[in-house]
Amino acid sequence: MGDMYALDLALNLRATTPGAVVDELGRHLGVATGTGAGLPEGTAGVETGEPTEPADVFPLLAERGPAARIGGLLVGELHRTAHGWALTARQEVHAESLPDLDPLLARLAQHSSSEGVIGQIRFYEDHVPDLLISEAGTLFRMSLKPDGSGAARAYPPL
Repeated sequence: MGDMYALDLALNLRATTPGAVVDELGRHLGVATGTGAGLPEGTAGVETGEPTEPADVFPLLAERGPAARIGGLLVGELHRTAHGWALTARQEVHAESLPDLDPLLARLAQHSSSEGVIGQIRFYEDHVPDLLISEAGTLFRMSLKPDGSGAARAYPPL
């Protein structure tokens, strides 16, 4: 038995997303080191006062190629659009990385222009995922498991 999770994200970030958040996302995608290097123009050197993770945090969205446990491919793409940024990612995340993933997902939801489902996460041996839902900048996690507890709850749990 493993302790991997399948994470799928598909969302848009507003053009007003602070550069520090875009830089952090770039580090997690493996395309930047905190200075905007490797990201499209307009993201470097923006001071916002927003908290970011320490530089030694493992890049959670940087794997590419065939997935070891969840099948399919691991991807992570961030592109500049006319209205901000578009993000699509599919990754295997180890259970030990979930404490680092939770605040990243919450920040993405806070700056997301996508309302509703922005992704899903599931233990790789489960057949049914939990939905990641953005509502007015707050991330909720809704279980779809047949135990009847499908109510959305704030994510991470308070």
